[in-house]
Amino acid sequence: MKSRPAEIDYVVIGAGVAGLRAAIALAEAGHVLVLAKKEVTDSNTQFAQGGIAAALSDEDEVSLHLQDTLSAGDGLCNPEAVKVLVEEGPERIEELIAWGTQFDRSGTRLVFGREGAHSRNRILHAQGDSTGREILRALYAKAQSLKHIHVQEFEFSTGLLRESGRVTGISLINEKGLPQEVACCGVLLATGGMGQLYRNTTNPDVATGDGVAMAFRAGAEVSDMEFIQFHPTALYLKKAPRFLLSEALRGEGAYLRNIELDRFMGKYHPMGELAPRDVVARAIVHEMEVSRAKDPFVYLDLTHLNATHVQKRFPRIYATCMQHNIDITEDLIPIRPAAHYSMGGVRTDLVGKTNIAGLYAAGEVAATGVHGANRLASNSLLEGLVYGARAGAALREQPKARPKAVGQPKAAYSNGPVDAGIEELIGQIQDVMWNDVGIVRTRAGMQEAIHRLEELAPKVANPRTRRAYEAANLQQAGLLVARSALAREESRGAHYRTDYPDHDDRKFLKHSVLKDDTLRFA
Repeated sequence: MKSRPAEIDYVVIGAGVAGLRAAIALAEAGHVLVLAKKEVTDSNTQFAQGGIAAALSDEDEVSLHLQDTLSAGDGLCNPEAVKVLVEEGPERIEELIAWGTQFDRSGTRLVFGREGAHSRNRILHAQGDSTGREILRALYAKAQSLKHIHVQEFEFSTGLLRESGRVTGISLINEKGLPQEVACCGVLLATGGMGQLYRNTTNPDVATGDGVAMAFRAGAEVSDMEFIQFHPTALYLKKAPRFLLSEALRGEGAYLRNIELDRFMGKYHPMGELAPRDVVARAIVHEMEVSRAKDPFVYLDLTHLNATHVQKRFPRIYATCMQHNIDITEDLIPIRPAAHYSMGGVRTDLVGKTNIAGLYAAGEVAATGVHGANRLASNSLLEGLVYGARAGAALREQPKARPKAVGQPKAAYSNGPVDAGIEELIGQIQDVMWNDVGIVRTRAGMQEAIHRLEELAPKVANPRTRRAYEAANLQQAGLLVARSALAREESRGAHYRTDYPDHDDRKFLKHSVLKDDTLRFA
């Protein structure tokens, strides 16, 4: 790992697909410090199984990818943002291939799969179901080959430094557990999502909403926070983590069955198992409710598919389930929905610029409007690539405003033993969000959630450890989600309210925007 230079030009917080692609773009203009809060491999990119969507096959067109994305977004996509995504996507994919990414092929031809709500086969995979891992490998190798990129692991960013209304650096807790400040000419947030807000999530432990919370505290606008996508199919075993079971399984023909072993998706949507994720997730919740089981779940069924093909197509899923004594070619897989992706985040323009000078954002932490109210499957890795490249290039073109040298804060006790009280607080936040701001929402539930989260504010104030900062970030992000969801008095995409079950285009065909204590729809 290259040693860190005395002067840093740009800081990229996050080392997933968006962060690394942004850093590659920035490397032409100066020294780039990329910070990962744990290992580089601890990111949602690493765990992305399904694939990456792009109109590259002879049977596909950019205009069809555009339409599918707009349809999934349920009226709230920014058409210009989607146009950028689908038009620049193929070039970014070709770039990845040139940098050594090994996508699955049949002979010399790329293999394209299909997932829910796509009208064409346009999903590229790598090693069957390890697409994110392969893309991350290639991007990291490319970044490491550039002398001006410096990647540091186990560096936890705690806040943004500002001077005269401009972001001029960051505060962090370094790998030794000591507080530190880094001055720079610009900061790019690529911190990923906030799945750890929920008791059940497919996200890794690092997805604690850090970027959104830091940006909001610094005065940045956040948008569309109410739209949290719940993946319909996560492995459900009491003593096992919620392992993602890719949508590509249903794309290959897997069935959903209720506790009575009946297929049920035909009752809820004409596309059946290939319906949009929010529809499938709510259908599963309804089936679990009507079962009246004490510990409800439904099944994912692949037993009618060719066993050899399943093992070859989904080696990682097959091996993981076998560790829990489930042979997916012979056994039904118990599943429940789990929090998966945040469509909203820090509000940016089409090049990642926020309302604060010197602060950019890309990937899941950002809200460009590209996903609208519901992300189309396999557009997330593509967004990280396309908008990571655009944000890095835009920040690179900004005049360098060299900040004053920062003083180093006094040492804090940051790497002490795990505080049981902090873990309990995080558990309370996760339960509140899962129960009251989850897949199905009500006014009373969300009001109760806001009340309980506000009560927790004093308990997460003045954090001193990494985990305490994560608790504070989760509490802040949870409030942003709950406040935005309560204000949107309709159902749209991933946001579903029993008290307002229909669209209200007249009032709410707009994006929610939060800044400080003000919420508006614009």
